[in-house]
Amino acid sequence: MDARTPDSDVAAIANWRPDHCDRVALVLQGGGALGAYQAGVYQALHEGGMEPDWVCGVSIGAINSAIIAGNPPERRLERLQIFWDRITARKVWHYTPDGDVYRKARNLTSSWLTTTLGQPGFFKPHDMNPWFSPAGAKTATSYYDTTPLRDTLLELVDFDLINSQKMHFAVGAVNVLTGNFLYFDNKKEVIAPEHVMASGALPPALPMVKIGTDHFWDGGIVSNTPLQHLLDQDDSKNSLVFQVDLFSARGALPRDIQEVLARQKDIVYSSRTRHNTDIYRRMNNLKADYFKALSKIPDDQLSPQERISRDHLAHLPGITILQMIYQQKAYEGDSKDHEFSATSMHEHWQSGLEDTRRTLQHRDWLTMPEDNMGIVVHDVHRERDY
Repeated sequence: MDARTPDSDVAAIANWRPDHCDRVALVLQGGGALGAYQAGVYQALHEGGMEPDWVCGVSIGAINSAIIAGNPPERRLERLQIFWDRITARKVWHYTPDGDVYRKARNLTSSWLTTTLGQPGFFKPHDMNPWFSPAGAKTATSYYDTTPLRDTLLELVDFDLINSQKMHFAVGAVNVLTGNFLYFDNKKEVIAPEHVMASGALPPALPMVKIGTDHFWDGGIVSNTPLQHLLDQDDSKNSLVFQVDLFSARGALPRDIQEVLARQKDIVYSSRTRHNTDIYRRMNNLKADYFKALSKIPDDQLSPQERISRDHLAHLPGITILQMIYQQKAYEGDSKDHEFSATSMHEHWQSGLEDTRRTLQHRDWLTMPEDNMGIVVHDVHRERDY
């Protein structure tokens, strides 16, 4: 049986949503082939009946988000499986002996095949290498063509459903000319395949995507985690957030050049969740102090705007964040984000599934913060809060 088959016994345990929770959000970092971990996280939430009200992603997280938001709940898991099976369909070796050294060799072979052949349903090499293409040619600014991804998205994602706004959906990208980071949000604009492709257009491998008169690259160039977009929402909704990161800021001291390259990639693309939440907590404390000060002043001495501010600040939202970070295997190197073998995909998926099932059993982690606490973060893999 496929390890990704839903587990009804787990669903019976985890079918629960905390009191006073207005929004369940799934926030998905970029990380290429590691994105199967996020699919495993979604499967565990799906098993527990904890469907997200909000999905926000960058790069591969944007693609997973589009598949989730662009399908009804009963089809989301199936469509995720179709996508990940399709892009990892190429056979690498028929047999891999047991042991890290053989697995490292197999993974290097797999990543080499990705580099030379692309991935089915995702991207393919240009007919002409960019180094031999004249300036201005379509093949001059990237190594691969992402037309297969567009076809895959049109097949697996119902963009009319995304644009119906039944689920809040947003993906991050960077304007190539200005360097500005922005979110394509279905509350503000009509979402098309190009918006998702733009979020995952990591240069120089993948081509920039034109939307309107502007061109966009992968949002991970500037910020690889879309948590800030949720924290910036000016509403009073209490939120339970599953922050799913694919690169860990913490790691072991490198011992060879491959580990140096892997560690560098982790640091460059790791989430700034702690920084974002610290800033949010400070802002929340300032707002709480401002509310207390305004509450001590009689109504007739407040301006209309000050009364509006006081009433608004009386209902500051509470946010609980479950920070989940993919834990790298010993045999994975710096090519882990473009090593698209089916074996690795199943391992990543299973890791996300197991981590989330374990997390959902800690119901105390899922509770909303008490009034005026603002934000609580649970570091899932260290089982401590900050």
